[in-house]
Amino acid sequence: MQGEAAPDRTVWTLTGRDALGFLQGLVTNDLRPLEQAPGIVWAALLTPQGKYLADFFVVRRPDGTLLIDIASRLADDTLRRLTMYRLRSDVQIAPSGLHVLRGLDAPPEGALPDPRHPALGWRAWSETAGPDPAIDWDRIRVEHVIPESGIELVPEDSYILEAGFERLHGVDFRKGCYVGQEVTARMKHKTELRKGLVRVSVEGAAPVGTEITDPDGRPVGRLFTQAGGAGIAHLRLDRAEGDLAAGDARVRLA
Repeated sequence: MQGEAAPDRTVWTLTGRDALGFLQGLVTNDLRPLEQAPGIVWAALLTPQGKYLADFFVVRRPDGTLLIDIASRLADDTLRRLTMYRLRSDVQIAPSGLHVLRGLDAPPEGALPDPRHPALGWRAWSETAGPDPAIDWDRIRVEHVIPESGIELVPEDSYILEAGFERLHGVDFRKGCYVGQEVTARMKHKTELRKGLVRVSVEGAAPVGTEITDPDGRPVGRLFTQAGGAGIAHLRLDRAEGDLAAGDARVRLA
């Protein structure tokens, strides 16, 4: 099979007559398109206060199988939370034994395009692991300001609108209620975002999460993934002017 392994992902199988409806009431995106046809939806699970907990892909394969494709580092906590919400719903979540493949070449049969951005190519799910990763995914993410689970997306800290979920097709404002919906809708309709993820030029390097300061030494954000002389930063947009510093690295808005 084409593509390469994504070894940091966990894949669950989702079964039961309430499976999609159960998730529909919890996550930020609309899963109803998956009721009738194969597809892939990227969505997040939030706290009641609207803060990010986890993001994942919900997949309907051509044979009708439902999958959740999630970062392994978030899998255990997310499974515990989903189990807590399940109550009496007819939903079972179990390990699938599948491996995630992804690539930028011609997609194999059964692959689906990554819904976040065309530059991310395709995803597929296989019983066999693919070859070791060789594509510089960090460079692609930096170029298009695409956050990663557990890096730019920090559980119980990040807000998805500041992280670009609307631009990356991870939230639907017409789908109705979900956990954290009220806060997210208020941020969308009643406030002007003063913070957010942006692409910056970086001279030097700094550890992920390094605080960024303005020329007067005031904190204005944090620097995350870096690649090819650029990076993704979470910045206070009304203060991010001039030469900024992240440790020993120099930072400017790209």
